[in-house]
Amino acid sequence: MERELIINSTPTVVQIALLEEKRLVEIHYQKTNSNFTVGDIFLGRIKRTMPGLNAAFVDIGYKKDAFLHYTDMGPKMSSILKFTKESMVRSANTHRLDNFQIPPDINKNGKVDQVLKKKDNILVQILKEPISTKGPRLSCEVTIPGRYLVMVPFSNIVNVSKKIGNREERQRLQALVESIRPKNFGLIVRTAAEGKKVADLHEEIMTLTNKWKHIYESMNNAQAPKKLLSELDKTSSILRDFLNDSFNRIIVNDKEMYTGIRNFLQGIAPEKVSMVQNYTKRRPIFDEMGVTRQIKTSFGKTVTMSSGAYLVIEHTEAMHVIDVNSGQKIPANSKEVSDSIYKVNLESAKEIARQLRLRDIGGLIIIDFIDMKNPEHRKALVSEMRKFMKNDRAQHTILQLSKFGLMQITRQRTRPEIKIDTTEKCPSCNGTGKVQSSLILTDEIERDLEFILQSHPKTKLKLVVHPYVESFLKKGFPSQRMKWWMKFGRRVKVTGSYEYPLIQYQFFDENEDQIRLN
Repeated sequence: MERELIINSTPTVVQIALLEEKRLVEIHYQKTNSNFTVGDIFLGRIKRTMPGLNAAFVDIGYKKDAFLHYTDMGPKMSSILKFTKESMVRSANTHRLDNFQIPPDINKNGKVDQVLKKKDNILVQILKEPISTKGPRLSCEVTIPGRYLVMVPFSNIVNVSKKIGNREERQRLQALVESIRPKNFGLIVRTAAEGKKVADLHEEIMTLTNKWKHIYESMNNAQAPKKLLSELDKTSSILRDFLNDSFNRIIVNDKEMYTGIRNFLQGIAPEKVSMVQNYTKRRPIFDEMGVTRQIKTSFGKTVTMSSGAYLVIEHTEAMHVIDVNSGQKIPANSKEVSDSIYKVNLESAKEIARQLRLRDIGGLIIIDFIDMKNPEHRKALVSEMRKFMKNDRAQHTILQLSKFGLMQITRQRTRPEIKIDTTEKCPSCNGTGKVQSSLILTDEIERDLEFILQSHPKTKLKLVVHPYVESFLKKGFPSQRMKWWMKFGRRVKVTGSYEYPLIQYQFFDENEDQIRLN
């Protein structure tokens, strides 16, 4: 699959567009002053515990206290608290965990006030960015991600990505990583590690261990709240997670970022450095690469597809609802009806999978497909939907169609849904919702006509208006146009155009140049 990354850097925000086969599938925005990103690790302080919610609120420096639920603490919570305390008072003289005595796991059905109390210092990681009025959501199951591996402190387990299908390769990686794993550090082998040599994996383990060392050193005599380790910026994290053999072009319009990406790739994939291009044309990069047009056509309440079928996407507090509409006449023949409905649903499923990634829609999603009587079609639609969502990085679950033709999907939500306003300010009312009274339209045209005839006495004039206004100016005897001829002694050609709003008009000379009145 052909993949392109288009990066538009401005002084206040970095816009990142991911294209697959020239189709926009993801759009990311990163404010240059953003301080809270999924994956960042903080030293926080417990502000209060809420036994009723079985959760705690943690101060990590955000205006709203972050939320930590008991189920997000993880079984190694006692190890996290012990390591945090020892690191802050320097009783632990090394970041390594070789001699660290791991306490027993906490009770998975326990209560928050049995584990935490007010003013406790704690090592936490952002699980979800602030959404709406809610603060960040936290986890104490700290992970440090790399290109090939994810390091999990206080664990001794090695897991290999299920996306690596070859059984022998999975066994090779399992044995290899187990042999070089530091004590009391678990590792998750990512899909990108497939086929990699021991030297590559060992080098990454050293890099991840150094990050853990930085966390340890940053906690020495620290005062909470404090950021200990920042996730890569959005561009680099996307490169780390997405970069594979099918990634064939990265285009960026900022020279400094261009250099930074090249340096980043030099460290993780030197053979890919040549695909980075610095965009220098004057036209905006998103316009040049067709991203702006796709954004305009992909966002909004209604999304139309090439066949004429369309989706209606609605958002409520509890869920997203997507309605599938055929938008076309269904054939009379019953077999053709069945096949046509299935094709519409299939096309819609593919577009819905794209929309979920593009808008980063999370939580519960209900899809109302067109009802299908054929059980084979129903089964095939669910199977195809799972294939369409295979490239979605967010964790998701797809349920079978209900008897009413509804499909339920749950999708991981880690950041606010992307909402882009594709509407533009009305040229007639300038966004006020009000326009001049149509009763005085002819008076305004006549006033401007008189001014033009005085300043351009020999110019042949053409007046362009909405076709309804054209009909009004030409109707009757004498028509309004004839009255102008009798008053000013000059003929004015009147032409209608549906591109003009009802009360908009413009004058042109014989060279078709607009005559501007200001």
